[in-house]
Amino acid sequence: MYNIFVISRPINILITHYKFKMKKLLYFIPVVIFLSACGNGSTGGGVALPMSSEMDSVSYAYGVSVSESLNKIEEDMGEGKGMDVNLFKNGITEGVAGSPRFTEEQIQAILGAFGQKMQAAGQKKKQEEGLKNVAIGEDYLAKNKAKEGVQVTASGLQYKVIQEGTGAMPTLEDKVTVHYTGKLIDGTVFDSSVQRGQPISFAVTGVIKGWTEGLQLMKEGAKYEFYIPSGLAYGPQGNQGIPPNSALFFEVDLIKIGE
Repeated sequence: MYNIFVISRPINILITHYKFKMKKLLYFIPVVIFLSACGNGSTGGGVALPMSSEMDSVSYAYGVSVSESLNKIEEDMGEGKGMDVNLFKNGITEGVAGSPRFTEEQIQAILGAFGQKMQAAGQKKKQEEGLKNVAIGEDYLAKNKAKEGVQVTASGLQYKVIQEGTGAMPTLEDKVTVHYTGKLIDGTVFDSSVQRGQPISFAVTGVIKGWTEGLQLMKEGAKYEFYIPSGLAYGPQGNQGIPPNSALFFEVDLIKIGE
């Protein structure tokens, strides 16, 4: 639902700042269960430990969440440059026991330096992906605008009328209620109020530029397709489930104007 709104997603890295305190290792205690279980024969490589309480479930969920961050490190830094899981587990165990091998100052220095490297690697990867997506999006839109029924505005927004409406047209001052499905141009659905079975209401100015412009072309009851260049969507930052500089496709039903 939130993907059409103007928000940005921070880089998901394990190290977020330099002042890493020893007590923060407690946050990662549950991952010991996940990591120590690796290689013991269950479907996911872990032991089939019972989960009979809320905290059991929370503990496992924390472990999976941290594992995603660990995977992200190797994804950004490159194959073979991921965390040593055994040393990571030892760090938690020894830290909780109050006998870490590094002082707090050493930990801050190590994680501070690594945090900078990881941010730089993540940014480089994002820039490279963004450059590729610019070319892919431009090629897609150049071909798409030649298709029957597709119209192009001065901004570069492309749209197609699937069903024309008979009601009023929204303005910048209005709120609207819509049903929609958002896809990447490869067909991947990244967000859909239709799949959730619940339409959404929002201000016309509270969404990405391509939506703000496209909605003002519609009448109540209309169904349009929007083909949105990355510059009218999320640009080089991308968003959750949306790679940087992605052109986007939306199916939009304008249900009503107003609350």
